[in-house]
Amino acid sequence: MKEKKIQIENIPAILYGTDSERLYIFVHGKYSKKEEAENFANIAVQLGYQVISFDLPEHGERGNEPYECTAQNGVHDLKIIYSFVKNKYRSFSLYACSLGVYFSLTAYQDISFDNCLFLSPILNMERLIQNMMKWSDVSEEELKGTGEIITFFGEKLSWSYYQYVRNHPIEKWNNRTFILYGENDNLTERSVLNSFSEKYNCDVTIMDNGEHYFHTPEQLNYLENWIRKVV
Repeated sequence: MKEKKIQIENIPAILYGTDSERLYIFVHGKYSKKEEAENFANIAVQLGYQVISFDLPEHGERGNEPYECTAQNGVHDLKIIYSFVKNKYRSFSLYACSLGVYFSLTAYQDISFDNCLFLSPILNMERLIQNMMKWSDVSEEELKGTGEIITFFGEKLSWSYYQYVRNHPIEKWNNRTFILYGENDNLTERSVLNSFSEKYNCDVTIMDNGEHYFHTPEQLNYLENWIRKVV
């Protein structure tokens, strides 16, 4: 499979596949990197697509940059990627994972995609932050007063991040969307999944005993089969 490393402003990216009028934008999740797209690209390229994947802030080649992976910065970068590709292709599709889904929903509400694939999506970031505050026994007043708190499970709670999320709700998503969700996902509650999928008429597949992070051979095989079915 042909792949080409490119730089989009200051964002390292990879373009997979030969020239095509159809593009998948691949948005990885937390603790991942742009190369995570390779398995997906192997499938999509065979079907006539190109795939572009890029490093989110603080990920991959950007690990040492003084540019945090906040909602503000992630959304800003996704918009840069779309501006770069928007006049180069006839049609666009989207593959996003976990945190990448939340960034995509926020950045791309006004963009029309042919197809959207969401793996273990974060669909309500405000709810997730509130849950993390609850797990850590942190009140809104305490977070507002300190600005930032590192939780016992290693995640950073940020008041500015929380306010950004509150002020930028997901208000529309008018794209054909397929979701793969693990039954035991501990970050997106089933009620949040149901609410989102009913509101936006999504096609949902739930893997029995699946987790938020698809990583075992069984889970990865299930993921590949799902991709081949819906891409």
